[in-house]
Amino acid sequence: QVPLVESGGGLVQAGGSLRLSCAASGRTFGSYRMGWFRQAPGKEREFVASISSNAVTYYADSVKGRFTISRDNADNTVYLQMNGLKPEDTAVYYCGKTNTVWNRASWGQGTQVTVSS
Repeated sequence: QVPLVESGGGLVQAGGSLRLSCAASGRTFGSYRMGWFRQAPGKEREFVASISSNAVTYYADSVKGRFTISRDNADNTVYLQMNGLKPEDTAVYYCGKTNTVWNRASWGQGTQVTVSS
């Protein structure tokens, strides 16, 4: 059973919006800290946003005020609403879950987001 499946990526013009979804399997979704990371070509994977089991959120400075992370524990899903997209947001976006630290997280397969100028 695939633990995490992302969807919602695509091609959008600068200034546009996308909503990413990440569906998780298992009955303990609500206990995990969930997060979104991204990796652009030639760059390392970087933190975008996270949400704790009690809905405390954190954002990278580069997306603060434009992106919103949320979760629906009844549907085992975490979302990333992305507004005001910029070409520098272009990357593969990965959903992760962890009960410890991010380098021990489980990851999805990623979804491509491309923002044209």
